[in-house]
Amino acid sequence: MINKQVASMQEAMAGIADGSSVLVGGFGAVGQPNILIEALAEHGARDLTIIANNAGFDPDIGLPVLMKRGLVRKIVCSFPRGSSVFDELYQAGRIELEVVPQGTLAERIRAAGAGIPAFFTPTSAGTQLARGKETREIDGRTYVLEHALPGDVALVEAWNADRWGNLTYRGSGRNFNAVMAMAAKCTIVQAQHIVELGAIEPDDVMTPSIFVDRVIHRPCGDPPIAAIAS
Repeated sequence: MINKQVASMQEAMAGIADGSSVLVGGFGAVGQPNILIEALAEHGARDLTIIANNAGFDPDIGLPVLMKRGLVRKIVCSFPRGSSVFDELYQAGRIELEVVPQGTLAERIRAAGAGIPAFFTPTSAGTQLARGKETREIDGRTYVLEHALPGDVALVEAWNADRWGNLTYRGSGRNFNAVMAMAAKCTIVQAQHIVELGAIEPDDVMTPSIFVDRVIHRPCGDPPIAAIAS
C-alpha cells in the first residue's frame, strides 16, 4: 500500500545532507512551509544552498532561522531585501547571493522538472545579471542562456494531500510550490489537510503524487517545532 505520510519531523528530514540545494516554496509569507524550514534548522544540515523567491522577512520565522544558525552558504532568489538577518550576513561576507529575475527563477525551476537543461530568455540581456553568460541574437533580439535549477530537496506547503501524495494548493499558495515539487530529487510536503484517497478529483490535482516523496500533516498555527520534534 502506498502511503507517503510520515509521523515525525525527524522522518521528514531524514537524509538531508550537508551541501544540499533546497528549493523552498512560497511567495513572501504566502505558501511558505515554515514548519518544514524550522525542522530543517533542527536537523542541522549545513552549507546549504537555498533557492526561494525571497530571503525572508521576520527574523524569527522561515529562512532567517536557518541563516541565523549559520546553515546557509548561498541564497538564490529574486528579492533578497527584507530580512535584517540576510543583510547583516551578506554585508559581513558570510553568505553568497545569486539574484535571478522572478520569471526567470520560476522558469529555471520549471525547466528542471520538465527535463529541459537550459533555455534562452530576453530577460536581463544587456544588464549585469547577464555578465559571463552565453547570449544569442534571434530575430534581431538578444537572448541570454539560463540553465535549469534543480534541487536535492524541495520543501513545499500544500492545502490538501492524500496518502499517495497528490496535492492541491489554495489561492496564491500555489506560486512556487507546484514547480518546485517537480524539480527536486526528494519533495517533502507540509499539508494543511490530509484527505481520503479519491477525495481529490483527478482534474483538481495540481501536483501528481509521482513528484512527492514525503507528506506530513502540519496545519498553520501548530506549535513551534521544538514542541513537536518527536
